[in-house]
Amino acid sequence: MSRPYPDSSPYPTDPAAWDPENKFSANIALPPYQEPSAGGFGGVNQTGYPTVAQQNVYPLVPGQYGTNPIGHPAAVTVQPGVCITQVPPAHPEHDYLGYSIFTMLCCCLPIGIAALIYSIKTQDANKAGNLDLARKHSRTARVLNHTALGIGICILVIWIGTVIARNVIH
Repeated sequence: MSRPYPDSSPYPTDPAAWDPENKFSANIALPPYQEPSAGGFGGVNQTGYPTVAQQNVYPLVPGQYGTNPIGHPAAVTVQPGVCITQVPPAHPEHDYLGYSIFTMLCCCLPIGIAALIYSIKTQDANKAGNLDLARKHSRTARVLNHTALGIGICILVIWIGTVIARNVIH
């Protein structure tokens, strides 16, 4: 029978006898320990993680998890919260809410509804402190209310004119 390896081979020719009672009987040598290379992490021959200088690392006292080295409880620092409240402006824009309800019910319903929506948007912008947006919505609500009132007055004048014309003709 021929041998699978020549005599100069580094491999053993016969397997080591295994003794289940003695786990160290195989005489298997562990590889030698190698220090990490000085070139830093990612070197060619480096094994493991890079070495990092640890600062302010103190051993804990047994049984006192979360304590500093003197043995006092660790201090907890809490940053105070900031609460921002918006103050309504001293001179809010006029919202024309009553005028919008009047024009919606008595003059011109579709334009009155639009004016009512812009009146509510003016109130919301005043509460948020946004004076520019409140001014814009207030102006739009006023224009829509004037338009609805003008249309309502025109319709009323035309209706009165037709009633008078019918009564005079007949």
